[in-house]
Amino acid sequence: MTATHLELLVEEQSMEEFLRALLARFLPDTGFRIHAFQGRSDLFRKLAPRLRAYKQWLPPDHRVIVVVDRDDDDCERLKQELERIAADAGLRTRSASGGEPWQVVNRIAIEELEAWYFGDWEAVCSAYPGVPHTVPARKNFRDPDAVPGGTWEAFERVLQKAGYFRTGLRKIEAAREIAAHLDPARSRSRSFGKLYAVLLETTASQAPDAKHAVASTSSSSSR
Repeated sequence: MTATHLELLVEEQSMEEFLRALLARFLPDTGFRIHAFQGRSDLFRKLAPRLRAYKQWLPPDHRVIVVVDRDDDDCERLKQELERIAADAGLRTRSASGGEPWQVVNRIAIEELEAWYFGDWEAVCSAYPGVPHTVPARKNFRDPDAVPGGTWEAFERVLQKAGYFRTGLRKIEAAREIAAHLDPARSRSRSFGKLYAVLLETTASQAPDAKHAVASTSSSSSR
């Protein structure tokens, strides 16, 4: 059954603002609520009771999407933990559905939200015209999901060198500004592609471009 409403659980407000803008732009006919927690530990502390509560009332046309940053964790172990929590709550995940209707999907930002900015640098340049357009060609930034030394720290350094955020990256502001320009068809981030692909699949929506970048990730998004 196609989802008409999404419940999204995220670690912090910057991800909330980013997804709010993304969903409003690309899935305007789908209802959604985004619940931001006070960081990773707060989300994991409250995730099990939240999912058990969903078990009691979640309609068939609603889906729950959990989005967390990988940070320094092992991606597979993190995904397994999220899957276990959902199963213990009595909810069927997409990964374990075997083609049957599911209620929860877990997605991981690798390494964190700022990797998705590096994945569509044109959006960053539109939001902050002073940044160099050549950043994606630099060795450390060719793979947005493998930026060394901390993704948000690297993003902050690049923008500060261009004259922005002199007193430190304002994450919520950046999320709003960049999401307003981000085009999924341009994204080079595999982790973003997996999230966006499942959003389209869940709502039976069509990508805005037939050559949509996430199409290449659809086969790998089954997890």
